[in-house]
Amino acid sequence: MRGVSTRALVVVGVLVALLLAGGVSFYASSAPDGLNRVAQDQGFSGTGRSHASEKSPLAGYRTKGVHGKRLSRGVAGVAGSLVVLVLAGGLALVVRRGSGRRTTSGEHGGSSLRTDV
Repeated sequence: MRGVSTRALVVVGVLVALLLAGGVSFYASSAPDGLNRVAQDQGFSGTGRSHASEKSPLAGYRTKGVHGKRLSRGVAGVAGSLVVLVLAGGLALVVRRGSGRRTTSGEHGGSSLRTDV
């Protein structure tokens, strides 16, 4: 019996993440999150200031320039997921390549790091 390749598993995982981000993001709650809710309940929500990235293209779980609430949120969800996936994939590659430089203590004269790289 043949196993599933790592590449196929990653591709399917990325596709599922993007489909969920694009489809499920429309159903995100419009209720305030915990910090906003506490500020409202305690009466100091009016003292908040705008965030520096408030005018960015993906601020507020919407995509500027994309008409339609559902499509706008879906594009923002997919874009956010792509950013996270690229960053996580890049970090995984860096860690993987970094760990390839180590060898066992019996190789290269007992040193734990390769010097011929």
